[in-house]
Amino acid sequence: MAEEIKSFDELTAVAEGAEAAVVAEALDTPREPVRDEFGRSYATGKRKDAIARVWIKPGSGKMTVNGKEMPEYFARPVLQMILRQPFQVAGVEDQFDVMATVKGGGLSGQAGAVRHGISKALQLYEPSLRASLKAAGFLTRDSRVVERKKYGKRKARRSFQFSKR
Repeated sequence: MAEEIKSFDELTAVAEGAEAAVVAEALDTPREPVRDEFGRSYATGKRKDAIARVWIKPGSGKMTVNGKEMPEYFARPVLQMILRQPFQVAGVEDQFDVMATVKGGGLSGQAGAVRHGISKALQLYEPSLRASLKAAGFLTRDSRVVERKKYGKRKARRSFQFSKR
């Protein structure tokens, strides 16, 4: 810097000015869509112990999970509804084909992981959808996992049965 800074207050004022300029510049630049050479967007979704790899591309709304159609893999209507939620919130139903591979956990955790992956892939494909998906809470990873078992306990918190005699 050409001019001499004399006090701590002046130094913080200069730093805040520089920081504000960086933030303003970041807000002015719009997000760019992230797509591969096939026109797809990829994201990883997680929930409990399940991890889903999700690819989306423009299409007719066909969903494939681990090589099976969505109604065949997720037979319960509640789980199918969970997978459709990101498209309904974003207002792009039946406009994207989804191909997902999911490992670990149970069906409920896997459905949550695929929903998380779909939401992340949608906002990467079309950054303007980010606000609605974020407001619905679909971009936040649900961090609740099974608590570990502690020594001296039967389960994570359950004690062994007490016997007075």
